[in-house]
Amino acid sequence: MEDLTSYPNTAHGKSHAVPEPSDEELLGRFADGDAAAARLLTGRLGPRSYSVALRMLGNQAEAEDVTQEAMMRLWKMAPDWVPGQAQLSTWLYRVTLNLCVDLRRKKRPDALENVAEPEDGAASVVDRMQDAARKDALQAALEQLPDRQRQAVVLRHIEELSNPEIAGIMDISVEAVESLTARGKRSLTAILAGRRDELGYEHG
Repeated sequence: MEDLTSYPNTAHGKSHAVPEPSDEELLGRFADGDAAAARLLTGRLGPRSYSVALRMLGNQAEAEDVTQEAMMRLWKMAPDWVPGQAQLSTWLYRVTLNLCVDLRRKKRPDALENVAEPEDGAASVVDRMQDAARKDALQAALEQLPDRQRQAVVLRHIEELSNPEIAGIMDISVEAVESLTARGKRSLTAILAGRRDELGYEHG
């Protein structure tokens, strides 16, 4: 049986001029037994789920596990999906966030040592270290935000979703999203400024 849980962002099929099917169309095809549709949908949605999970958890292995679980839940509910009830990406973001919250409640706070470092061979060692330091600083700051603020900030400023999209994912009003992101951004700025003063880093 093919592995339908992998999530690397592949761009297969984009060279064709034929309009790409919607997420819902692909899910419907998968429900009818089309494994190729599942691969396409995994390539579209898997990286989004993984990106959110990595920022919420700060741990690559845990983010991979959450992504796989979220995609498995997507495949399980495929036969029961009602077209038009919501965007598929909204559903997946919500499931991913909930899985992250559940996992965070179960585990002890750990040192942020597992954030992925860049693997660009052309970058110098110093550049990689500085980039990793910035990522570590951002991840550490995100970890200090309350759950709802962290979710809103990740979706708005890292995933670059619109406020209405985030409102649908988090099941809150657009005004609440604006409030959460504003408070979260202010807190992040203060936390990062404190880390810069404390550690002597210059975060760009």
